[in-house]
Amino acid sequence: MTLIKSISGIRGTIGGPAGEGLTPLDIVKFTAAFAVFTAANSTRKSGVIVVGRDARLSGPMVKSLVIGTLTGMGFDVVDIDLASTPTTEMAVVGEKADGGLILTASHNPLQWNALKLLNERGEFLDAQQGAKVLALAENCDFDFAPVDRLGKVMVNNTWNRRHIDDVLALKAVDVDAIHRAGFTVAIDAVNSVGGIIMPQLLRALGVKNIIELNCEATGKFAHTPEPIPENLTGIASLMKESTADVGFVVDPDVDRLAIVCENGDMFGEEYTLVSVADYILGLTPGPTVSNLSSSRALRDVTAAHGQKYTAAAVGEVNVTTEMRRTGAVIGGEGNGGVIYPALHYGRDALVGVAVFLTLLAKSGKKVSELRKQYPAYDIYKTKIQLTDGIDVDAILRAVKDKYADEKVTDIDGVKIDFPDKWVHLRKSNTEPIIRIYSEAHTAEQARAIADEIRSVVDSIIK
Repeated sequence: MTLIKSISGIRGTIGGPAGEGLTPLDIVKFTAAFAVFTAANSTRKSGVIVVGRDARLSGPMVKSLVIGTLTGMGFDVVDIDLASTPTTEMAVVGEKADGGLILTASHNPLQWNALKLLNERGEFLDAQQGAKVLALAENCDFDFAPVDRLGKVMVNNTWNRRHIDDVLALKAVDVDAIHRAGFTVAIDAVNSVGGIIMPQLLRALGVKNIIELNCEATGKFAHTPEPIPENLTGIASLMKESTADVGFVVDPDVDRLAIVCENGDMFGEEYTLVSVADYILGLTPGPTVSNLSSSRALRDVTAAHGQKYTAAAVGEVNVTTEMRRTGAVIGGEGNGGVIYPALHYGRDALVGVAVFLTLLAKSGKKVSELRKQYPAYDIYKTKIQLTDGIDVDAILRAVKDKYADEKVTDIDGVKIDFPDKWVHLRKSNTEPIIRIYSEAHTAEQARAIADEIRSVVDSIIK
């Protein structure tokens, strides 16, 4: 059993002893703590919290506990039920709520679930705010409401449609151009909420021919849900055998977007943001932001538009904070997360699909041809499983010291920038692992520097 408390929320495996997984007792404790924090910190004082969830099997159980706890704390709940993370973020603002809870473990396998915590702006709590919630939970520092002050539950099933309408209203989205292009689009939604909203979005964008793969929101994930190449063999084969112009893949809560070329090749999740940013910068010049583990390609594309690129620590809240500071017109994370402030400050696969289809329609090119016009980098991702007794901070310090002669950034783990490549290692916010990301102009070079760092880490552990 595993329970991880971090900037990405409270995430754990379902079942097991209390305190060692995301058990009912843990769910109630952390939800009550969030309610106390929200009551004290919201400026709206509406007494309302929005709750949405992905389709994973534990969702109904977790939702029942969360809603019961929130009403027990005196909050009214707007239950939008099966909804994407970006939809829930937008609903918090639209409902003028004090905050929101998204019940999703994102790309983690089906035995996981999580409580993702949103403030009144529909954005994730920062590290300091999250620490306050954890302290409240640790101390059980909360009082439940008396019977005459219990909250009530309001079901609202309109938010998927409202989210889609807001995407279609963006100046960067050209529905007529997409309709005229006559695209055939394949979509793999891994049997979660993307199977509900993504086909609806595609139809609203004027796509007549949709090939749906794993679009039943059963929560029985058809493959490992993280949208990375080794998990996407099904749609890759489909693209090779069909006449589809483009394939899209979303993770269980629809904040990450992977693109598949018409020939079955991966567009590269790093290049989801790069391509969308290139199009947006052509419409609205301005700064861009991504995290330290994202491709240099965004930096290069931003410079080509005469604009400034900035890197932030990993984590959506860190990226959005830097985007606000710099006035970025587009940003996100290299895992396929597009953040477009013209709609909202959150990773949103719906925006990614709508803007990419607009770009594709106006370019007149195939997806594989579009991919070739962006800077050529290969990124390699590996990980080291953590066990009890491993001192991650000591490992990071030792790596930093070993490469002190290079350009080192330590705002989030350790990133070493070489002239022609980089490598970044950091403790994951969502799994008990150290992530190692590296990038170079060839796959061999990227893997070589990652293997070098991995050997250094292994020697330190031993």
